[in-house]
Amino acid sequence: MKKKIGVGIIGYGTVGSGVYHILTTKSRKLSTLSGADIDVVLVAERDRDRMKGKVPEQISTADAYEVINHPDIDVVVEVIGGIEPAYTFIKQALQNKKHVVTANKALMASRGGALLELAQEQGVDLYFEASVGGGIPIIRPLKHSLAGNAIHRVMGIVNGTTNYILTKMAEEGSSLDEALKEAQALGFAEADPSADVEGHDAAAKIAILASIAFNSRVTADKVYTEGIMGITPEDIAYAKEMGYIIKLLAVAKEDDEGMEVRVHPTMIPAKHPLASVAGVMNAIFVEGDAVGEVMFYGPGAGSLPAASAIVGDVFEVALNISLNKVGSMTCGCFEHKKVKAVDDIESRYYMRLDALDKPGVLAKIAKVLGDNNVSIETAIQKNTRDGHAELVFGTYLVKEKSMRRALKKIEQLDVVAEVGNILRVEG
Repeated sequence: MKKKIGVGIIGYGTVGSGVYHILTTKSRKLSTLSGADIDVVLVAERDRDRMKGKVPEQISTADAYEVINHPDIDVVVEVIGGIEPAYTFIKQALQNKKHVVTANKALMASRGGALLELAQEQGVDLYFEASVGGGIPIIRPLKHSLAGNAIHRVMGIVNGTTNYILTKMAEEGSSLDEALKEAQALGFAEADPSADVEGHDAAAKIAILASIAFNSRVTADKVYTEGIMGITPEDIAYAKEMGYIIKLLAVAKEDDEGMEVRVHPTMIPAKHPLASVAGVMNAIFVEGDAVGEVMFYGPGAGSLPAASAIVGDVFEVALNISLNKVGSMTCGCFEHKKVKAVDDIESRYYMRLDALDKPGVLAKIAKVLGDNNVSIETAIQKNTRDGHAELVFGTYLVKEKSMRRALKKIEQLDVVAEVGNILRVEG
């Protein structure tokens, strides 16, 4: 006889409704492949009106603890987001020896280690594929398919909102504010878009990916983070002229000195695979010593893409239960590696300045850069007007602390009116 596996869903918003839809419409396929009858026992949503006419009343509730404590529920799906009360709900479910599937990136990037340890202690599974990349399979491939690799680098576009904004700026010449308002009107950006445009959403995701790739726990507060609010149409245009595209990149690298984990606007070559990722799409580029370079691409958000990843986890748990191999998703963070301070990270840079248009200015700026071990690769003068000119520089590889030291000196030069923008260059 097939085992019966009861599923409870906490949250019936955009993603929760997608999970319910897939589980109820694909039940025959899921049950046949997993060897278990997967049944939605209960759906909890604080606003029960959301479920009217969509979820049978007898399996709907406003109380999450009815799901957590229900004797017929084996797998709890948490899709409410945020740290609390999600952390309390998941912790209690694990203590009740229920398996948990979550899409909660903020929680897994801050307290995921403790929850994974609790799951192991309780002999249950905690899966979180949908926490990064929406519908893109990335966590399980990193843990399993690429287990034979030493991963050197994970780099990706993991926030659809900012990618949409930067795409509109590049393709249509929109200002950042115009592109943001359009993203909000289309539902791609929240009314308060700060988590996206300030880079915090991407920071949580790269913390999770770095932890898995390098087998060492990285929390979101260790990720150096910059948002996109300083990007101007001029930066987009100059990047294009130099053969680059600007993207908000999440970057994780490892070398003998430790890990670097960061999120910031980045110039990447127009021919790089990530440069063609447009709109709300996501892509994650992975480099391993055995596999070489691979890229995972697809929709990074939305009801059904995210639900697809969650249901994949539910299926995996059901398969584990059928095969008596629960507890297989271990933390994997068995090493304790240093996260480098941003000052010790090396990068190439793009720099835009407003300076006086007169002889000797370029030489003064070049001297400051040279005195601080910053070598210039390119220098372009643009838009001369009213006795001023825009100067655009590209540097060779340099340590962050050297670049910051040079910038302080440049800002003090009487020939420099303003440091317009500084961007890192990858690829």
